[in-house]
Amino acid sequence: MTALFAKVLDDAPLLDLFRQTRQRSLSMIEGLEPEDMAVQSMEDASPTKWHLAHTSWFFEEFVLRPCDPAYSSPDERFAFLFNSYYVQAGPRYTRAQRGLVTRPTICDVLAYRAQVDEAVERLVERGAAPADIVELGCHHEMQHQELMLTDLLHVLSHNPLRPAYRKPEPLEVRDTGDLSWLVFEGGILPVGHGEETFAYDCETPRHDQLIRPFEIANRCVTNREWIAFIEDGGYAHAPLWLMDGFATVQREGWRAPAYWWQEDGQWMQFSLRGAQPVDPDAPVSHVSYYEADAYARWAGARLPSEFEWEIASGRVEDGNFHETGRLRPSAAQPGNTMLQMWGDVWEWTASAFLPYPGFQTAEGAVGEYNGKFMVNQFVLRGGSCFTPAAQMRRTYRNFFYPHHRWQMTGLRLARDA
Repeated sequence: MTALFAKVLDDAPLLDLFRQTRQRSLSMIEGLEPEDMAVQSMEDASPTKWHLAHTSWFFEEFVLRPCDPAYSSPDERFAFLFNSYYVQAGPRYTRAQRGLVTRPTICDVLAYRAQVDEAVERLVERGAAPADIVELGCHHEMQHQELMLTDLLHVLSHNPLRPAYRKPEPLEVRDTGDLSWLVFEGGILPVGHGEETFAYDCETPRHDQLIRPFEIANRCVTNREWIAFIEDGGYAHAPLWLMDGFATVQREGWRAPAYWWQEDGQWMQFSLRGAQPVDPDAPVSHVSYYEADAYARWAGARLPSEFEWEIASGRVEDGNFHETGRLRPSAAQPGNTMLQMWGDVWEWTASAFLPYPGFQTAEGAVGEYNGKFMVNQFVLRGGSCFTPAAQMRRTYRNFFYPHHRWQMTGLRLARDA
C-alpha cells in the first residue's frame, strides 16, 4: 500500500471506476477535430492528444509493466513522449514542445488507449492488479480531464473565429443576492484526510490546527462585484497589490480576468460555449492568486486559509461539477447558508502548498506525484464546473502558482471575527 491514500475499492467497483473514467475522457473529445487536439497554446497547457496518451502511459508504467510480464507496449518510445515529470521513470520530451509531436496521430493514441484498457481490465478481473495504483490512476485521469478542458479553452480562445466546444446556451437569469457573512468560532480542530477512502498523500496526515475565530462569505465573489473593482481602478492601484503581483499586472497588461474583453461598452467572456456576455451574478473566474488577493484587500477583507475553508465547507454536496454539463460557473440562489462551496470555481486560499506535519512521500516514481511541488504555490479548494464530481472531497488540495489564471479559479472572502 502506498502512502497516497488509505483504502482501495474491491475489484468489481474498481473495474467500474476504471471503465467509467476512461470512457469519460473519450466522451470529452466528441466533436473535436484532430487539429483541435494537436495544438499547444502555451507551456503550461498541453494538447488534448497528449493528455489522452499520458493518462494511458501512467497505467502502462505503474500497473502493466510491473505486474504483467506478457504486456508489450505498441511503441517503447511512448515512454519518452508521454512521461510528464516522473524523473525516476526515465527521460522525458520537452514540455514546451508537446504541440510539435504530430506523430503518433490521434488514431494511434486511441489505439494505444484501447490496448492499455484491455490489459488493465484483464489484470483487475484476475485480481492481479495493484488496486491502489489503479485507483490512483483513475483519479490522476480525472485531474487530466479537467486539464483537457482548461487547456482546450486556452487553445480555442486564440482562434479569431472564437469556435465553441459545445453549443451555446442562454445564460441563466438569476439575482444571487447580497453577500452575507457566516461566523465560525475556531479552536484547535482536526483537519486533513483521516477517513478510509481515497485521498492524495498531500491531504494527509490528519492533524490538529489552531484556527482563530473568523467570518467567511456565504458565496463566491461575482462578476458584477469584480466589474466594480475594475471601474474603481483596482488594476492600476499599486497599494492593493503584492509587489510581484503588480509587476505581473504591468508586464502582462492585465486589466480584467482572462478571456474578458469589451465590445460596444459591454463586457464579454470567451467560454467553452463560445463568446457570450459576462453573467453579472455568476462567480468571477480565471483570476490569479495575485488578483484575488488584491480584490480581497480592496473589499476590506482577505482570502480564507485552506483550513478555514475546510472547516466551513461541511460535507461534500451536489454542486456545479462537470456532470451538470454547464461548463461555466452559475449564479447562486440567494440565501444565508454556505453557497457554491462545491463546483463552479476553484477558490484561492491564502495558504501556501506545504506538507502537513508528518507528511511522507511514497517510494519510487509514484512518490513524485505531489511532494516535490510543495514550494511557491497556493492551495485552492472546492472544485469547479470542469471537475468530475468523483474527484472531490473536503480535504482535496489543488495548487497553482500565483500568476496562473488559465484554470477555472475564483475566490471567496474571509475576515477575522
